[in-house]
Amino acid sequence: MMDPRNVVIFGASGGIGRALVEAYAGKAAVESVHAVSRGGNAAFAIDPSAEDKISQHQADITSESDLEALAAQVGTPDMVILATGILTDPDTGLTPEKSYRQQDMAAFEQVFRINTFGPALVAKHFLGRMPREGRCVFAALAARVGSISDNGLGGWHAYRASKAALCMLMRNYAIEVARKNRDAICVCLHPGTVDTALSAPFQSNVPDGKLFTPEYCAQCLISVIAGLKSHDSGKQFDWAGKEVPA
Repeated sequence: MMDPRNVVIFGASGGIGRALVEAYAGKAAVESVHAVSRGGNAAFAIDPSAEDKISQHQADITSESDLEALAAQVGTPDMVILATGILTDPDTGLTPEKSYRQQDMAAFEQVFRINTFGPALVAKHFLGRMPREGRCVFAALAARVGSISDNGLGGWHAYRASKAALCMLMRNYAIEVARKNRDAICVCLHPGTVDTALSAPFQSNVPDGKLFTPEYCAQCLISVIAGLKSHDSGKQFDWAGKEVPA
């Protein structure tokens, strides 16, 4: 499968986002990588010959004015990846709920704002700028715990619900976009448990060999994306390319 030419990656300052920027910038066929973060100044470990491919942008995915301005700067991207998300926040005391008794409106609003509403706004401003013909990919990091049929443990109410909602949105986008470009692909991706700030509080429970480096995760996700077909649009796949049930 051909590599993309014009890539936009949100969450470029995070572990997975940074690794994706570095990996795509290192591909010969990729002409430009737009690295988007709230700070707009992420540091990348990249071969000097590929540095000119990377353009850094400052934007908040929950700000429509930021996204509207950014969309006007990136041309016609044939790949957009949202490597964003929140599970905990020490500043607000956000942690996954173990019981329905711990549910809190402020926590729901914070989690859904970043995990669901932000990606929805990115879709609003970027899906229409992607090619009307030929293969293009709009992808967002979801999570296996967002699968309703795979949920056998319960808990983590806000996070699970926000990721399940994201998968539903992606299914909606897949249906709508296919009416204009049958080769367009909209998918959610489960990256596994990656050694990043998001998973740090929970890494002690990860089985041996199941805690991935961001670099390994990025290569896995890139491989999965490269192998996707138009009939995969609207679904969720894990880092190994296996479909995650809805």
